[in-house]
Amino acid sequence: MKKINTLRFGELEIEEQDVVRFADGIPAFEDEHEFVVLPYEEGTPYMFLQSMATPELAFLMTDPFVFFPDYSFELDDENMDKLEIKTMDDVLVCTLISIPRSGVADMTTNLLAPVVINRHTMQAKQIVLEKTQYTTKHRLFPEKKGDK
Repeated sequence: MKKINTLRFGELEIEEQDVVRFADGIPAFEDEHEFVVLPYEEGTPYMFLQSMATPELAFLMTDPFVFFPDYSFELDDENMDKLEIKTMDDVLVCTLISIPRSGVADMTTNLLAPVVINRHTMQAKQIVLEKTQYTTKHRLFPEKKGDK
């Protein structure tokens, strides 16, 4: 059991088996290696990826398949090996969310660089996809008529 301090959730006790490890860190946060996935709210597709070391560092994530049922990509052998993935049942895929100043209605998610977690070993990596039509900003909710 590890105790961590978080800005959003206060002090938490985290079981060792719940610690998600990014061997290479996350792009732009290469020194951050240990995180925990915390639910945003029961019954929603949202969760936080909370740093174990930095209380104020938490990324909002979602299950991309809820919003984009046709979302798909292939993991190359190198990443499969690095994450010790034996079958696709081992895999949890999440994408990071950005909330612009205009508000929650304009949230986007990064389908270009999904976070891939091996549910069994808890090894993880944010993988930047190549040769894809996905971008870093896919709207979660359709624009309302009259919006630009």
